[in-house]
Amino acid sequence: MAKKNTPSFSLPRFFGAVVFSLCFFLPKSVLGVKQELRFRKNGEFKILQVADMHYGDGKTTSCLDLFPNQMPTCSDLNTTAFVERMIRAENPDFIVFTALTSMLLSQSELMKVLLALWETGDNIFGFDATDAAKSLSAAFQPAIASNIPWAAVLGNHDQESTLSREGVMKHIVGLTNTLSQVNPAEAHIIDGFGNYNLEIGGIKGSQFENKSALNLYFLDSGDYSTVPAIPGYGWIKPSQQLWFQRTSAKLRRAYMRQPEAQKGPAPGLVYFHIPLPEFASFDSSNFTGVRQEGISSASVNSGFFTTMVEAGDVKAVFIGHDHLNDFCGELTGIQLCYAGGFGYHAYGKAGWSRRARVVVASLEKTEQGGWGAVKSIKTWKRLDDEHLTAVDGQVIWSKRHAGHPCGACHQEQVGPAKWKLSSLHVGILVPFAFLHVFWQRIETN
Repeated sequence: MAKKNTPSFSLPRFFGAVVFSLCFFLPKSVLGVKQELRFRKNGEFKILQVADMHYGDGKTTSCLDLFPNQMPTCSDLNTTAFVERMIRAENPDFIVFTALTSMLLSQSELMKVLLALWETGDNIFGFDATDAAKSLSAAFQPAIASNIPWAAVLGNHDQESTLSREGVMKHIVGLTNTLSQVNPAEAHIIDGFGNYNLEIGGIKGSQFENKSALNLYFLDSGDYSTVPAIPGYGWIKPSQQLWFQRTSAKLRRAYMRQPEAQKGPAPGLVYFHIPLPEFASFDSSNFTGVRQEGISSASVNSGFFTTMVEAGDVKAVFIGHDHLNDFCGELTGIQLCYAGGFGYHAYGKAGWSRRARVVVASLEKTEQGGWGAVKSIKTWKRLDDEHLTAVDGQVIWSKRHAGHPCGACHQEQVGPAKWKLSSLHVGILVPFAFLHVFWQRIETN
């Protein structure tokens, strides 16, 4: 009787099969492979901005600035639930966190911060994140669980727990699904931690498949001034601005050369935490949203706004820091936008809902029916109320109006349409009204 051949066990073959199975079935993020950012097949790319979570120790961390009947059941878990609701409602392609945790301070450190806050007019401090690494992981858990790529920039409180600013950023970079970077590899000397850029590719199979159709810049705006003669908050330093200039120029050259050479740069969006002094340039007549507190910028102007204007690709800047401001205003062709306070352990205002900002970039259709360059960028906010109410929808940039001083000048209607008369309209209509009255009097006489 012939002996049957039985498959022999081979340890290398076994491990080879396991590795193959893991590579085939597990998502790239689990394997440590950075996810590729691209526009969706419908021509859109959606970004969710979460500003000022101020996450502490989870369910043991109390909330701030709510009505008395809301306080007993509120904790960091309300912040987590809000992130989860936003992810389900908007299904974003990318999530950006602009400032993260609260701080743990000794009594002497606390007194120093109180003095700094007194000088700059800020009115928030926290000291409930007893383990920074644990707090960071918990804060980002909804993004990690969603398997959606995400990134983060540091706020002014993130280093004041048990990790340094560098330590916080290194911990973030090690988390699942993040595209955050400690700093760019090509920048050997640069201030801060968390300066980097990401490129959003065109749709697979389109003429922009191998081009970055949308560019995202992330910068560390610092914490507090390290110059004794300059009080208050930190600012974006010359080394960071030099990196930004070089990166913007490199992206412009790549976008404007063959194949599919473009006439101008791809639009860019910039994310950091502390507002620039230029955010104080607006009043209620020229922004969309609300301004309910002062602009807590650095006490010196480092010139970064001018640097962005000169670069020519930046269409909007998105920040946090001042939780009761959520407006967007246009200055010299760039929209300056607050997100509004998100976290429940951060200061807020009773009766004024925590909120998040959503940004959507849309591609244009080509004459051949394919997808081309970015045609418009829209934004709105959602409130953490029963219906996740969307407010203040507006187009903040449009390719069609790219030569116009304000880039888009279009606010989407939220509710019934209303007429607004500009000074030009008034200048035309008022003389006609006088003429009408004048001719009526002549006819009656």
